[in-house]
Formats: sequence, structure tokens, C-alpha cells
Amino acid sequence: MAKAKQAYVCTECGAHSVKWSGQCPDCLLWNTLSETTFSTPVSALRSGVQTQRLDEIPGDIEQRHGTGFSEFDRVLGGGLVPGAVVLLGGDPGVGKSTLLQQVSASLMMDLPVCYATGEESLRQIGQRSLRLGLDASAMNLLANTSIENVLEQASRCAAKVLVIDSIQTMTAEHLPSAPGSVAQLRESVGRIVQFAKQNEVSVFVIGHVTKEGAIAGPRVVEHMVDTVLYFESDPTSRYTMIRSVKNRFGASGEMGVFAMTESGFREVSNPSAIFLSRDSVSEPGSIVSVAWEGSRPLLVEIQALVADGSSNYPKRLAQGVDQNRLALLLAVLQRHGNLAIGDEDVFVNVVGGLRIGETAVDLPILLAIVSSFRDRACPERLICFGEIGLAGEIRPVRFGTERIAAAAKQGFTKAIVPVGNAPKKVSNGIDVVGVRRLSEALDAAW
Repeated sequence: MAKAKQAYVCTECGAHSVKWSGQCPDCLLWNTLSETTFSTPVSALRSGVQTQRLDEIPGDIEQRHGTGFSEFDRVLGGGLVPGAVVLLGGDPGVGKSTLLQQVSASLMMDLPVCYATGEESLRQIGQRSLRLGLDASAMNLLANTSIENVLEQASRCAAKVLVIDSIQTMTAEHLPSAPGSVAQLRESVGRIVQFAKQNEVSVFVIGHVTKEGAIAGPRVVEHMVDTVLYFESDPTSRYTMIRSVKNRFGASGEMGVFAMTESGFREVSNPSAIFLSRDSVSEPGSIVSVAWEGSRPLLVEIQALVADGSSNYPKRLAQGVDQNRLALLLAVLQRHGNLAIGDEDVFVNVVGGLRIGETAVDLPILLAIVSSFRDRACPERLICFGEIGLAGEIRPVRFGTERIAAAAKQGFTKAIVPVGNAPKKVSNGIDVVGVRRLSEALDAAW
């Protein structure tokens, strides 16, 4: 029997300490060290595992399985890879179990699936299947919290896809720690990864999130799995976005858009359409830009409102973009755009609840602010993108040609872009105006 030892583990960063202290020595957070029991297995040489040449691997090395949702396949990097471990996190009630039950019903047509839950009963899973209209009568179901029994039952039914809902409810029998503790999470995920790689079983793991929106437990759990997906949902919107923050089999940052209906999730084939409103684009303070999400362009509407300041401290509020970036852009506009808005309240919003982290929306933000301040609407069918430097110059961004082509497909006829992104040959009936300075962009827009 392996000897167990006591240690103190930080619940935030996973750092170890031999004695308790009020502050974690690594992340410097207070009151995060908790006592945990670890087992130290006796090391022994294992036989039966031999080296293998790369050219001896079977020819289906690039095999991927479709999940029934093209948007979900896009987020996964082109489909589900055999032996991959996917961690799916999101707020309570956002639809994690619903989506994976729909995916499991679709995968079950070609692969044996085992759905293990530690939070619901088998009757509750059956009720959800009836509500969603899923034909999942042949799905292997298991309601248990023992990770050893879950992996054993998945092996007995020869499952090629395993769903665990959720990892915070799973426990390893030899650890006395409570479910959801650092030791239980690390041990459970470690066994899942080993089981998936040795048997080429694709595993979906649902993870709870903290108040800050991160997976509950140390970040080491995210490092152990192959893919980490997050639900991004706005309570006021009927659309839900799933974004990959880590993916060993595809591009990280990829995004898929879904709509929640009475029959479950339905994928949105043209995400740009839900972020555009033709009626509001023609109003002052609104403009359309092209953001790059993962591996595709996405047309988004950016709105700005400039109002008279109601106090000695003007408000600067941004929804969907970095608020510190907004303050920087306003300083550039005042210096190089000859626009005195230092005592005005400025509000910026990205329609649809989308968050944009790239600098390509710098120019659209300033044009929307100027449009609202002057009460002049931007020309119809106009799109723009570009990064703005502190000297007022317009810098090029990546994938400029692809952004222009995506705007042309949506019927836009004029584009204001950095000179470095202006194509040499104009096609698709769109007039591309290349600008070098902020003043040139303002002149081109009006």
C-alpha cells in the first residue's frame, strides 16, 4: 500500500507547501492554502510498452469525427480527434450538458458513447433527451462519482467517446480529500488523460467555473488536457458563443456561434448577420468593422455615444473592447484629430455582446465617436478597420485582404483601410480607400 503524506496546496495556482501559511508563496494570495493528502505510489518498471516508429503508425493518423455541428467542429479544429481530452467550462445553466448530450447523440450514430454523470440521475438525462427530441436509446449511461468505476465501465462497453459531467464531482478512492479539491481534480484528470491516450478514447469533460469565469481549481488542470473551451453567453442575448482558449489540434481563439431554442442548440451558419443591424448602422455613432476571430472574418457593428458631461469627471465606458484602450484612443483623437471632447462622456459598445481583443477596431471606434459627436451618420455600406498609433498613424493589421473580401460578400461598397492593407487590384465591386493618418481617415469618411 502506498504511503500517504500531508501537504498544503494553493486552491488558486496549485503550488505546494510543506507547512501552512496565510499567504501563498507563489501567487501571493491570502487564505488559499488547504491541507491535502497525497499518495506516493511505489515506482516500478512496467513492461509491455515498446517504442514505435512514426512510419508504423496506422494510415488514419489524420482521422477526425464530426460532431453534428459544423460550428463545434470548427472550434475543435476540424472535428473530434481520437484520444483527445476536451475540457468545456461555462457559467451554471449556460447549456454545457445540453450541448454535449446533443453531440453525444450525433456521435452515437458511428461510435459507441458512454455518458457518465455525477450531478444528475439517469431519469433526468432521459427527460432531457425527450425534451430535445434525441434518439439516444442506445447510449450507455452511468450515474456515479468514482473515477475508477467510470473508466472501468467505459472500457467494458468499448466506448470510443466518453462524457464526464462534471469533473468536480469525480473522486479517486485512495484520496481522502473532498470532491472538487486540488488533489482530486489533479488525480482524476491525470487518470482520464492516461485512459484516453492508451485506448484512443475521446473524452469530453465538463468543468465548473469560478466567479471570475475561470475553471474551478488550479490552472494545471487546463495544462493537462488537449483542448479548453469556454462558453461566452450574454444573459440578454439568445445567442451563445463557444471559444477555444487552448487547442493542440487546431487554432486557439476559434469561435463558434449557437442559438438556444426549445429543441436545444442550433448552430448559426452566418454569424456576421446576428451582429449587424441595418437600421442602426444608418444612425449617427454607428459603424461596421471586420474583426478576425480564430480563422475567419466576422462583421461587427460598433456603436458610440458622446454626451455632455454631467460632472467634473467625464465617464469613459466600453463594452466589448478594452476600456484602457478607449482612453488611449481618445487622447490620440484629441491631439491628432483636432476634436476637443475632454469634458464629454463617451460610451462605446460592440453589438451582440461580442468581446474583441485585437487592435483592428481602433479606427472604427474613433470614427463612431466622431460620428456621434458631430451628429453625422457614416456613409451607407461603409466598413473600416485599422490600428491607430500614438502619433496618429494608421497601421496595417493581419488578414487585410480576407477582411475586405468578407465585407464585399455582405454587400459593402466602400472600405477605409490602412495603406498597407489596400490591395493592388480592386474586385468584387468594393471601393478601397487606403489612409496613412487619422486626419485622412476622417476626410475619407465624410
